[in-house]
Amino acid sequence: MTPLKARILLADDHAVVRHGLRMVLEAQPDLDVVAEAGDGLEAVDAALAQDLDLAVIDIAMPRMTGLHAARELHRRRPGLRILMLSMHENERYLYEALKAGASGYVVKTVADRDLVEAVRAAMRGERFLYPGAMTPLIEEFLDRARRDLPVREDPLTPREREVVKLVAEGYSNKQIAETLVISEKTVERHRANLMDKLGMRDRVALTRYAIRHGLIEP
Repeated sequence: MTPLKARILLADDHAVVRHGLRMVLEAQPDLDVVAEAGDGLEAVDAALAQDLDLAVIDIAMPRMTGLHAARELHRRRPGLRILMLSMHENERYLYEALKAGASGYVVKTVADRDLVEAVRAAMRGERFLYPGAMTPLIEEFLDRARRDLPVREDPLTPREREVVKLVAEGYSNKQIAETLVISEKTVERHRANLMDKLGMRDRVALTRYAIRHGLIEP
């Protein structure tokens, strides 16, 4: 009997990257890429519409970030395993990825070496961390996870995180309103609320926050 293949979704906003990752995965007899997505929103829709085993998601994408998509999928399809992709060996990104429900974190520059191993680890129910990732921050997260202790939650709502991302990308209130299909007054209210929560006063501080939390890449 032919063994069942793991059914995989690839989400990255660069078609060339997706093509390369697909080639790496489909060179393995037990892995099958059955869906692709160009942003986080497409990734969520595709993962909810199909019977998948694993989603491989880029951290920084337009419309909805990979981290936001991972949180949504972890909440709505808790059995789906998730791997995050990034250009950066960044402990903060890794921490946010694990907190979002990801099984692991793969650095794109060595994806040809690490991706298959990471996929197989995720399918076994294990975590995959890139070499050198066991910093005090990550060790604390894993220790709290092992002891089933709560992890400190981000004070922002999902909508406020979307607004932060767009502000950091240079969108005006009008453009944010059009992108999120809400009123400018609602955008202003979200901006006021999130800046109050974070104790920030300007767009530069919000941009630093967005970079630290993986909403945009530096």
